[in-house]
Amino acid sequence: MNAAIAQRAPIEWAKAACEALMAACEPSELPPARRWHYHQGVFLCGMERLAEAAGDRRYDEYIQGYVDGLVDERGNLLFARDELDAIQAGLLLFRLHKRTGDARYRIAADRLKGLYRTLNRTSEGGFWHKDKYPYQMWLDGLYMGGVFALKYADAYGNGGEDGGLREMALLQERLMRKHMRDERSGLLYHAWDESRRMPWADPETGCSPEFWGRSIGWYALALAHFLDLLPDGAPARPELEETQRSLLRALVRFQDPGSGLWYQVVDKGDRPDNWLETSCSSLFVYALARGVKQGIVGYECLTAARIGYRGLVTVIARASADGEFSMPNICIGTSAGDYENYVTRPTSRNDLHGVGAFVMACVEMNDLISV
Repeated sequence: MNAAIAQRAPIEWAKAACEALMAACEPSELPPARRWHYHQGVFLCGMERLAEAAGDRRYDEYIQGYVDGLVDERGNLLFARDELDAIQAGLLLFRLHKRTGDARYRIAADRLKGLYRTLNRTSEGGFWHKDKYPYQMWLDGLYMGGVFALKYADAYGNGGEDGGLREMALLQERLMRKHMRDERSGLLYHAWDESRRMPWADPETGCSPEFWGRSIGWYALALAHFLDLLPDGAPARPELEETQRSLLRALVRFQDPGSGLWYQVVDKGDRPDNWLETSCSSLFVYALARGVKQGIVGYECLTAARIGYRGLVTVIARASADGEFSMPNICIGTSAGDYENYVTRPTSRNDLHGVGAFVMACVEMNDLISV
């Protein structure tokens, strides 16, 4: 791309990203096709933010096309019943219900809420990330399952047969922070195994050994949403604000000064086989920008967000030199593991993990950066 395109406004970059995927896929064909899945949910949550900011109904219609392909006229939908990941795409239901008044979206949200009652838990009440990962909590899960609980409580009420949804979500965050936060670096480990049975689990702490970028990004994204969704004066707010402030300041310390991006394994940028990863960089830019707007961090984090955003645009503009939007260096999904596990993971172009995060970052940065 030429310099003029590289310098376009963040909202225009968000549009370019969404338009590229809309042109490539019908809503039902977003990968994995015809499944209720967080890959699509993450991308479409980014598109939802763009729809709100740009006022373009085509984006709302595209999101509705995905949901309507999977939710029938009675609010029934097929979803995996053994994992937190299945809940994330439910974030799309709240705006659809409010915008259309169609009761089936509320019914579908009720069905997803019911999953909380059936998920396995650690001895302290922490959700297993998936049944196939027994006694494991992953940072990813706070965004995949926790934000839905707060949005549901905000839209439809906090109580009911499931008890306090806000209290449940806040418990998940406290347990992750208790078991997975590293006091020295201020970062959080990807996963924690209460049973200490996994090969990667530290025999004393139960933690996985590395700070994986995207997992920390999911956690930071979740905290940003928690702070947006908790009622004013909520007792948990000061502690959450300090938690997010501490994490964002830690991320600034690990930002690569040359590129403005962050590494796949966040604290080991000095290793030659580590590499700069775009989805975590997008999530960090979003969280930094949101933290500035929430008033919990200041100039240092604003500067880091601007540098990170410019770094993302530089990489994407270079990869999109033929005029077609291309976001490279997005790690495909991964389970917890050792250093080699993360740095040898394949990457893909325009993976929904990354494009959705990039769109969120662009929308959030639009009024924080001059072009």
